[in-house]
Amino acid sequence: MGLIFIRFVFVLFVTLTCYYIRPFDRPANIDAAIGALLGIAIIIFEWRLRRMSLPRLIGAAIGSVLGIFGAYLFALVIRNSIPSGATQSFLQIMVMLLMAYVGLIVGANKGELLNLAALGGIIGGETQSAISYKILDTSVIIDGRIADIAETGFLDGTIVTPQFVLRELQLVADSADSLKRNRGRRGLDVLQRLQKMATINIQIVEDDFPSVREVDLKLIELAKLYKGKIITNDFNLNKVAQLQGVDVLNINELANSLKPIVLPGEIMKVFILKEGKEYNQGVAYLDDGTMVVVDNARKAIGKTVDVSVTSVLQTTAGKMIFGRWDERSGYRNDVRSPELRNSEVRNNEARTQDTRSTDVRNNEIRNGDIRNNEVRGNDLRNNEVRNNDVRNNDARPAIAALGTVEVKKPAPVLTERPAE
Repeated sequence: MGLIFIRFVFVLFVTLTCYYIRPFDRPANIDAAIGALLGIAIIIFEWRLRRMSLPRLIGAAIGSVLGIFGAYLFALVIRNSIPSGATQSFLQIMVMLLMAYVGLIVGANKGELLNLAALGGIIGGETQSAISYKILDTSVIIDGRIADIAETGFLDGTIVTPQFVLRELQLVADSADSLKRNRGRRGLDVLQRLQKMATINIQIVEDDFPSVREVDLKLIELAKLYKGKIITNDFNLNKVAQLQGVDVLNINELANSLKPIVLPGEIMKVFILKEGKEYNQGVAYLDDGTMVVVDNARKAIGKTVDVSVTSVLQTTAGKMIFGRWDERSGYRNDVRSPELRNSEVRNNEARTQDTRSTDVRNNEIRNGDIRNNEVRGNDLRNNEVRNNDVRNNDARPAIAALGTVEVKKPAPVLTERPAE
């Protein structure tokens, strides 16, 4: 509020000065209006300078001084070569404005090359207290957890939201798909929630890179320009940014690092929610969503038990805990509401009945298949018997015919004896 009051007093002072002095030889009201516009322009210029880093300010100042000195030398040449008059005055003013403007812009752009740390002392400490920029990605805005993290005060510096990210959010919010539309609207609500936080300084920047088409690559270029960090949930953007030397803050990695560390042999209290895939297994979940697979816990579904941790499996998707329940340890008192326990018990009973019904149907199908196979086997045996009977019936007439055939004995062979 104090800075705003000082700015208001400055604009009022310039306006009153122009009203009474009338430097533009106009009516008092017009001179006062021109003075007010000049005061506002000076305030806007000062506001833009406050956003610049110290090396850029020093570079702009040096460039302006050099430009004005060069304009003075050009003015001497113009004074000696052109007769005095309106043309000479105009050229001198234009050369001074041109050289000062060019020196200001070039010096500001090249000011980042200055190594102020080499000077030591107060100037060298400016780089250590520079503003830290955090650039938001579309995925982390839609996710929504960034607002909860910001409320806890773990985010410092300036939160930067590029204009091209807002355009992408608007396209998602205007999508014909209801799911995408809800995600886009949730992202806009998260940005509005961040803007309402008093402890967060959020800025919407107009910087764009027309030569770059993909939003992820634009974020990387913007992070290089502001020397900031990208906050994202995108795994691919995380890898590409790290390859290009840009720091990335991944919300998923933060969530995984905040999960409690569990060592084999520890005892933990869990609520067995449902049956596992393997025989006699139960499945429970921790408060952070970590799955706990418990052996010998099928009987404890719907109850809170003490589990001994056997192993921990860490994957890219998260963490899984494996444990074993000893029936001799008994059950723990369930501190949850009776309605929630009864609801989960009913759900588990419904799942058990569905499983039993499925087993009964499978057994009936198996028994039917067995009976069908037995019938088919009997039919095959009967067919074989019938075929044998048919073959026997067909063979009897032939055999009978063979039995009635007379067997003719061969005639004796007469041999002629030779005469004595």
